[in-house]
Amino acid sequence: MSSVILRTSAARSALRALSSTATNQARLAGTIFTRGKATLPDLPYDYAALEPAISGKIMELHHKNHHQTYVTSYNTFSEQLMEAQSGSNISAQIALQPLINFHGGGHLNHSLFWENLAPKNAGGGEPPSGALAEKIQSAFGGVEALQGEFNKALAGIQGSGWAWLVKDKVTGNITVKTYANQDPVVGQFVPLLGIDAWEHAYYLQYQNRKAEYFKSIWTVINWKAAEKRFQ
Repeated sequence: MSSVILRTSAARSALRALSSTATNQARLAGTIFTRGKATLPDLPYDYAALEPAISGKIMELHHKNHHQTYVTSYNTFSEQLMEAQSGSNISAQIALQPLINFHGGGHLNHSLFWENLAPKNAGGGEPPSGALAEKIQSAFGGVEALQGEFNKALAGIQGSGWAWLVKDKVTGNITVKTYANQDPVVGQFVPLLGIDAWEHAYYLQYQNRKAEYFKSIWTVINWKAAEKRFQ
């Protein structure tokens, strides 16, 4: 009996954590959840608008195929979770949690990622300004130094993952952190700017030359989005 009570408590805690994470991240990423269901956000630019840094074909596949898969899977597994909850199936709830975390994280990460990009004629590649620029100067010694540390972190990711510029909610400090697979930035940190290091983000264009992708993407980074999240 005590084992069942313990597993039930753990499942409920995990579900509360997921709900809180989705709510907080949704505020950052705009309207990406509609009445409890994840929805694929529209891009504020054409697929080819980020060329030559990122090809239109990659953007289309990345958005319409990969991101859509995370959205569809998250919704499917969430529905299964509701069924498991209604049937008090604790084992099924625990088994579904990693799948929901993975696909929900993929949805949140990509929704933020699209906002982190902009065509050059819409401010892409322009340096940060204001309070965030001052913080970058004090923490890293300037934007170029930050980019160097960021690219080093990206190159060090083994397999798939993300690198993020994050803000500590307690201290207000900013730092670069890496996250494996589709783990989202949650808890103590606020995601300011993220770069996708999964192969599907660059391989069709750059193949094994991922260092070129890491360098080129800075020419279409939308620092305005990061500045808003920093406030």
